[in-house]
Amino acid sequence: MTQDPPRYPRDLIGHGATPPDPQWPNGAKIAVQIVLNYEEGGENNILHGDAASEAFLSEITGAQPWPGQRHWNMESLYEYGARAGFWRLHRMLGHLPLTVYGVATALARAPDQVHAMQAAGWEIASHGLKWVEHKDMSAEEERAQILEAIRLHTEVTGSAPRGWYTGRCSMQTVDLVAAAGEFAYIADSYADDLPYWVQAGGRDQLIVPYTMDCNDMRFAIQAGFTDGAQFEGYLKDSFDQLYAEGAEGRPGMMSIGLHCRIAGRPGRARALQRALDHMQAHEGVWFATREEIARHWASVHPPRATLRPSQMDRVAFVDAFGGIFEHSPWIAEGAHALELGPVHDTARGLHNALARVFRSASEEQRLGVLTAHPDLAGKLAAAGRLTAESTAEQAGAGLDMLTDDERATFTQLNSDYTAKFGFPFIIAVKDHTKASILSAFHRRIGNDRSTEFAEACRQVERIAELRLIDKLGA
Repeated sequence: MTQDPPRYPRDLIGHGATPPDPQWPNGAKIAVQIVLNYEEGGENNILHGDAASEAFLSEITGAQPWPGQRHWNMESLYEYGARAGFWRLHRMLGHLPLTVYGVATALARAPDQVHAMQAAGWEIASHGLKWVEHKDMSAEEERAQILEAIRLHTEVTGSAPRGWYTGRCSMQTVDLVAAAGEFAYIADSYADDLPYWVQAGGRDQLIVPYTMDCNDMRFAIQAGFTDGAQFEGYLKDSFDQLYAEGAEGRPGMMSIGLHCRIAGRPGRARALQRALDHMQAHEGVWFATREEIARHWASVHPPRATLRPSQMDRVAFVDAFGGIFEHSPWIAEGAHALELGPVHDTARGLHNALARVFRSASEEQRLGVLTAHPDLAGKLAAAGRLTAESTAEQAGAGLDMLTDDERATFTQLNSDYTAKFGFPFIIAVKDHTKASILSAFHRRIGNDRSTEFAEACRQVERIAELRLIDKLGA
């Protein structure tokens, strides 16, 4: 039984060097998205059937769970968020589009707050069934919790959630959520400044990434904000940078993460208000819910089917890319055995994998690749026996329409070059005109063999790169 080659699942390329223009409504330079996490009443608590008290994101430094016990101080800190913090933030933000990440069991214990969210026109996305860790759950248990969260959310709010953010998620969360419902977006990612599509749960799933830096949670961790001015300054700096990039033609998205029990405290709320005043003083700012952003992105940048070389089996891979290096399918075979991943699903990424195999080959093997290339405007071209790629490349430089004198010149140069070096003259003709090819021919024939062998190998790699761009796009 043949072992599957190694594959690396993480996407370390994303939108790349030139992200798409989101085309925000009315030409906005930035989309600002505010999230209010509603978790109070859904946190770890033995009253909720949990094994211990909550220990995450509170004012208590170094808090630890208390197995089998309630934690009075922790409970009251969370209660502040529901009793006071929520209402302060609601008064402050009620006029703005906002997304609530609502823990389903917390929402069920907060009818007044849910009514206020809906009266303000806020989107209520799902924040899972309970505000607990999912990393150690089996797939079956987590799937059951996701489905129950959707059911309870629908029962409490009157409609199913269109967005999802677990937060304390597992490696299987996104797949399970995507498979569980027709979500407009999932937010369990911090990987980009813009939305992006993934294959998850057997479907195209839009990811609208969230934030941990423009997030009041940094008041509750050691490497975080110590006063409101730091929070305010960081929000302003983030906004100003993204706004400037938008003015330069690269609009992005800014997410702001808030928690009722954290940002709802007076000193932090005042700092938040100053930062928002700063943002609202600028023109071309689109304040939006996450669902609005998701709908817009799906309309402007819908998912599109693309060739994914890293997911192809060996036979299909070699069939598709075995001719990228002329008549040398062994290079594609070697590349398929490498640790491929999403970064190799682009022309540049796949070229790197193929070139690694070529570069690590013996000189004899590389010479074989060189000698597999045809002469420029030689006998094979005249007889119509070139590969389709070589035929198109030579025709693109006008080498299929030579005068008798030009053909004679090429024939003589080919003969002299091959006699001297033992391999044909190779050049990436797409980078050249007929005149510049002849100029390079005359110049390079004067090289020593070692120099010319290295140059011919570079040209082989460049030809491969251009062929991949034709197949996969730039």
